[in-house]
Amino acid sequence: MKSFDAIVIGAGQAGPFLAARMVEKGMKVALIERKFLGGTCVNAGCMPTKTLVASARAAHVARNGATYGVTIPGEIAIDMEVVRARAETVTMNARNGLIGWFAGMDGMTVIYGHARFEGPKTVSVNGETLTAPRIFLNVGARPVIPDLPGINDIDYLTSTSIIDLDTLPRHLAVIGGSYIGLEFAQMYRRFGAEVSVIEHGPKLASREDEDVSDAIADVLRSEGIDIHTGASDIAFAKSSDGITVATDSARIDASHVLIATGRKPNTDDLGLDAAGVITDGRGFITVDDKLATNVDGIWALGDCNGHGAFTHTSYNDFEIAAANLLDGDDRKLSSRILAYALYIDPPLGRVGMTEKQARASGHKILISTRPMSRVGRANERGETKGFMKVIADAETKKILGAAILGIEGDEVIHGIIDAMNAGTTYPALQWSVPIHPTVSELIPTLLGDLKPV
Repeated sequence: MKSFDAIVIGAGQAGPFLAARMVEKGMKVALIERKFLGGTCVNAGCMPTKTLVASARAAHVARNGATYGVTIPGEIAIDMEVVRARAETVTMNARNGLIGWFAGMDGMTVIYGHARFEGPKTVSVNGETLTAPRIFLNVGARPVIPDLPGINDIDYLTSTSIIDLDTLPRHLAVIGGSYIGLEFAQMYRRFGAEVSVIEHGPKLASREDEDVSDAIADVLRSEGIDIHTGASDIAFAKSSDGITVATDSARIDASHVLIATGRKPNTDDLGLDAAGVITDGRGFITVDDKLATNVDGIWALGDCNGHGAFTHTSYNDFEIAAANLLDGDDRKLSSRILAYALYIDPPLGRVGMTEKQARASGHKILISTRPMSRVGRANERGETKGFMKVIADAETKKILGAAILGIEGDEVIHGIIDAMNAGTTYPALQWSVPIHPTVSELIPTLLGDLKPV
């Protein structure tokens, strides 16, 4: 049996950085990864997909160049092999960077293999048994494949496998109208494929307010994406030239199908029962406010604990654990203000409560909205789709949440994120003097238009 001061299972966006911090403190750490260093973000998430989004935007801008007085003779062609290779290069650079970083770290042992608990302090991997007083789980999540008629009879794509696609689909059917599905839908439409989005629920991006969901749908429809919401009885069958996707109200002749119906944690094959670690009904590991499980000496970080399915929330889990365990701090999961983005174009930046949540919370609320068509930067760039919305508490003057769907919305939202984390009241932000011409310069104006509801 090999002994360590700590064992980290999973090399996503929390575990490796925590392992590095512990090594800096003189600890002996084993980092176990069953596949690739970097987790979903580096290998099948943010980095490759946003690289693909950038290629798709380049194609979109080129096609619309004449609007800006830029004429490009001939048809805009897409070389999907180059597109795929570019995304792979970004991934490999990041993954190899992690490999090199860990290789130069005394006290770090990287083990590739499938780890399973043998007890609360022991795990087995590759036929060996390892033990440590502290074990951290950062095992991530994977795509959910729903049990739909005919799904096992077709060759479908997931958010992981579609990244390796080096040919352009004739017609891509996206099953699921949430964040991952919508990003791929717009991306492949801009590459030149016909695209249909099929969503069981009544609207796209169901987490968002109805006005935000409607605006997202308008953006996608304006680019020729076919959207079917409220779809039921979804079924698949092979056809002579592809795949038939049938619903209660539509029949789609697709060449490729992307299943984007959510993700589930990679916790079902870790032997958690042997350690006594509790999970909820969906398989997420139950943790307290400091990310500790019910078993002393075991923590769960990142997607597998169900408290945020984003790279930045996973990294923040590392920050919380490191601060509490290594720096004598007292940081809590409940202090985190959730923020995220949807990377369609224009992007959606989101933080805090939706309007629906704020209304249900019992707060006396103020709301302000402003169309992007009234933003100077948006007009100068010719990108006026979307709108801004902010919600505030009428009594405390604190900002409760915001949505910015529009040009640079994923960046502009950070001014509000910072204000919310600092506890700044909205009247204080109204006195800021932002730079012109930017999208952010409209935040004081947006706050100045807050009205009671």
